[in-house]
Amino acid sequence: MRGFGWLGAGVLALAGLLLSPQAASARELKCADLRDIALDHAGVTKVTTEALSDTVNACRLQVTAKPTPGSDIRIEVWIPVGGAWNGKFVQFGNGGFAGRIPTAYIKAAAAQGYATAATDDGHQTDQGTDGRWALRHPEKVADFGWRALKVTTDVGKALILAQKGVGPGKSYFDGCSDGGREALMTAQRQPEDFDGIVAGAPAYDFTHLLGYAAFEAQALKAAPDAYLGPPQLAILQAAALKACAGGGSYIVDPMACRFDPGQAQCRPGQNGGDCLTAAQVGAARAIYGGLHDPRSGKLLMPGLTFGGEAQPGGWEAWVTGPSGDRLDQARSNQFGSNFFKYMAFGDPAYDMLKLDLGAGLDEARGRTSHDLDAVDPDLGRFKAHGGKLIQFHGWNDAAIPARLSIAYYEDVRRTMGPTDGFYRLYMVPGMLHCGGGAGPGNVDWLAQLDRWVTVGEAPGPLQAGAGSPAAPGPADAPGQLLCPYPQVATKAPSGWRCGGAASAAPPARRGRRGRHA
Repeated sequence: MRGFGWLGAGVLALAGLLLSPQAASARELKCADLRDIALDHAGVTKVTTEALSDTVNACRLQVTAKPTPGSDIRIEVWIPVGGAWNGKFVQFGNGGFAGRIPTAYIKAAAAQGYATAATDDGHQTDQGTDGRWALRHPEKVADFGWRALKVTTDVGKALILAQKGVGPGKSYFDGCSDGGREALMTAQRQPEDFDGIVAGAPAYDFTHLLGYAAFEAQALKAAPDAYLGPPQLAILQAAALKACAGGGSYIVDPMACRFDPGQAQCRPGQNGGDCLTAAQVGAARAIYGGLHDPRSGKLLMPGLTFGGEAQPGGWEAWVTGPSGDRLDQARSNQFGSNFFKYMAFGDPAYDMLKLDLGAGLDEARGRTSHDLDAVDPDLGRFKAHGGKLIQFHGWNDAAIPARLSIAYYEDVRRTMGPTDGFYRLYMVPGMLHCGGGAGPGNVDWLAQLDRWVTVGEAPGPLQAGAGSPAAPGPADAPGQLLCPYPQVATKAPSGWRCGGAASAAPPARRGRRGRHA
């Protein structure tokens, strides 16, 4: 995108200074009048007026953008009509390999008063693990990796300005999983686009993460009896909780846990129904231990965390599949397989079980890292802009290792020094991928971000409720205290409090990496 087409960024900034949302509502355009708004390399394809409540409506704008000849980026922008707009804009990230616009999220935020936008990231599919769209289409990979995000931001702000006569006073980005990767990509490459960002469970080291997916599959196939089925996952989880949960249903401080799966290995004469074979112990140790470069031994991707192996939405969903002959039904397996087939090597017959995790992974990354990885630890421009970043990650995430978030946080601190003034990380005990699990993880992260940006109230200790924002648990269900990393929640006579640092450093990681390493 070259800007805002018929309106320049300078006009957007000036309008934001001159008009309040209330003043702008008197001169705003009707929804139907936005159908013919000129946009740069994009066009509005459909306009409807959607009811958000009995008294509140929103303009729903569907847009197709073609910044390159091979691009086909679909976008939705929702703008509350009249005084229902709170003067702010939030863009939502996608998940998996995208392919659909997360309409439910943008509608829900519009009902809260936000002008909102989201994109399908440049391709259309009903399967979030589908990578066939990328085959011999490098521009679509770039659209998915970063370009669709910037196009959506520019289109969203331009349409708000066109409809309201004023740009948003504050702009936020909110995403989890691949949306978390998109969040960090935006902070690194477009640091002045947003005043605040929520990055949940970010898959920011995307290419190494998909190498780890191949590594997991190879570990589970390393020997005829290495596979970890649902009974073995239950054995692992029970043993880990016994070792580290103190009788609870999840581990409060996983970094203090010294569990080894060898504790669950069958002893001579023991029935294999309640213990693990030596090969299964080896597979579990590999998955917990993470991906290492086979040539140097350097850690490339930390492993999964103890304690949530048998949870619904845990390892069976992401790592192992329902049985050994259905390993390819595990989501991480599907993501990894489709990445190497369609994005990295352009070979639909490629078998990632044969991937050389040294030179082969290097080759795959060399072809894709520039467009997909968001590993730059220098957030100096984002900080200088006044941006605020909240990152969170569930400790029992089976899709994206939780320690990957700690690795990025520590990379940023090594690069920039203290970060508390603009960047906070929360590690959520017992939470799975972006939500769910045995540990309460229901926090309105966008509301926390909004308070930090608008009134300067930095988030501190937070009380998480049961469930997640999308599926809250009962109001009387127990919650848990979440602490800004590296603090951890500890039990005191008066109750839980945040104190000290995390119990141990995460596994060593590679050193500082460049913007497109």
